[in-house]
Amino acid sequence: MAAARKKRRSGRPLLLLLLLLAAGPVAGGKMKVVEEPNSFGLNNPFLPPQPPPSHRLQPKADPSDPAGPAHLLQLSGKCFSFVESMYKYEFCPFHNVTQHEQTFRWNAYSGILGIWHEWEIENKTFVGMWMRDGDSCETKNRETKVLLVCGKKNRLAHVSEPSTCVYSLTFETPLVCHPHSLLVYPALSEVLQKKWDAVEQLLYDELITEQGYKKKLREIYEEASFFKSARETEEKRTKSPQETFASLERCNKDYKKLSEDLQKLKHLLSQHGVAYETVLTESSDEKHVAKRLVVETSAPAVLSKAYRQLRGDAGA
Repeated sequence: MAAARKKRRSGRPLLLLLLLLAAGPVAGGKMKVVEEPNSFGLNNPFLPPQPPPSHRLQPKADPSDPAGPAHLLQLSGKCFSFVESMYKYEFCPFHNVTQHEQTFRWNAYSGILGIWHEWEIENKTFVGMWMRDGDSCETKNRETKVLLVCGKKNRLAHVSEPSTCVYSLTFETPLVCHPHSLLVYPALSEVLQKKWDAVEQLLYDELITEQGYKKKLREIYEEASFFKSARETEEKRTKSPQETFASLERCNKDYKKLSEDLQKLKHLLSQHGVAYETVLTESSDEKHVAKRLVVETSAPAVLSKAYRQLRGDAGA
């Protein structure tokens, strides 16, 4: 009997240890959570190898040369982060703005929200930095406006998306706290300052209009590389069709849909007795033929009704 009681007592510590292990952290207080980087799926031996997304952090253009107030150029080469919800934003002045999804998904999003392009100037004052030509977003590229405000230290303070694929960042810095720190005139070279003085004199002598005065100031901004020229912007906007259609398949699909809409419209116009003609136009600088439908009618209501029918609107 004594030997049996001794055996049962010797098994109790082991039983208590097993119970404590089963209870886990309940008896030990709060668990310590260790944050891991958002590369869970990369080099994960339990997942099949996945190629990285082809669009990830591949810029569409090079950033413009740093330009603007000399005291702000010291920010070039530095980056500032801001974390909100599941996203981390990084602003690198005179370089780019990026967004990184903070998640353990293997294909967590990382993308470019804009590349340094030009300044926004109002009332002869720098008010923001435009970062354009970011990753594709529907039919346009993402872009970001960075507002500069006075702050005790350099930091990215706020991020929002006021409209689809257009972002707004607020960057605080002591470099803009002086009331004259963002004036355009002191940031110009001596040569351009003399040009500005001459334009001011022309306006004072009433030799140019207010509109002409603003136009000449813009030319000075462009010469100083604060603005991109209107010609350069237009050339970028009207680049090759490859930027409009992501692939030949997408182009053919859109063309087929437009052709079907054209046939439906012709049918509806014929039903309502509206005269029309099809005109073929061919561009001289490229092998391109387009169809244009010319409608002649004195009854706009009839045409409007036909258009609504084409779009599937059965209303009156």
